[in-house]
Amino acid sequence: MKKHLELSQVGISFPTPKGPFVALQNVNLSIAKGEIISLIGHSGCGKSTVLNIIAGLLKATEGGVILNQKEVNEPGPERAVVFQHHSLLPWLSVYENVALAVRQVFSGKMTKPQMQQWIEHNLALVQMSHARDKKPSEISGGMKQRVGIARALAMQPQVLLMDEPFGALDALTRAHLQDSVQQIQAELGNTVILITHDVDEAVLLSDRIVMMTNGPAATVGEVLQIDLPRPRDRLALADCAKYNHYRHQVLSFLYEKQRKIEPLPVTKNNQNKPQAKALAEARV
Repeated sequence: MKKHLELSQVGISFPTPKGPFVALQNVNLSIAKGEIISLIGHSGCGKSTVLNIIAGLLKATEGGVILNQKEVNEPGPERAVVFQHHSLLPWLSVYENVALAVRQVFSGKMTKPQMQQWIEHNLALVQMSHARDKKPSEISGGMKQRVGIARALAMQPQVLLMDEPFGALDALTRAHLQDSVQQIQAELGNTVILITHDVDEAVLLSDRIVMMTNGPAATVGEVLQIDLPRPRDRLALADCAKYNHYRHQVLSFLYEKQRKIEPLPVTKNNQNKPQAKALAEARV
């Protein structure tokens, strides 16, 4: 596998009144160009922190990230981020929201007609050409996410970083956007890194699933190769033995190997029980 993006011994800690909090430790991962990678794990395992370090929004306190033989130290147009919430500017139209990113990246490199054509091309990719003149308040949540994806793609990023981009959407809209991401990635060949809590989504979309251990000091627990042919049809996969095997492996990691035990609150009825007190103290 030719390395395109590499995380080497990545760790990060944050200062607290009680001393440094180690969020990530010894995260090592090599990603090939054009791969779709999912990061999955329980809340607090550092998935978004990994994504933000790759994006250049956070700087690792140990190790580092290399993209195309260059160290990542700050945000750059070769890495575009799509967040769970679309972050569209409400006073701009759909077209203008995408145009903002295009002007930022391609000003002086494209003529105005070329930029206009490129904006329209990216809106067409996510099937939003018909709503180009609408404001964000005039379109649905799923449509807003499509515009957010178009804006990210319009930067022509080598790496598309997606932080639970479908988490706030209804099931049907989520399925449509999952299919759109597969189609767009097949056409453009971008490297995609996706954070998700949805096991089915991870298996459906990914070439590999990176399963994170529980924090603090979270790291890569297991990496699962998904050997399913593309394009992938969700209905056909529902009865696919291999698909269900992969799904079981992820669930086994999350709920057996990395099972999270929620502490019991200390109440009058259990305040003297050692287990309840220890668990409650561990939560602090």
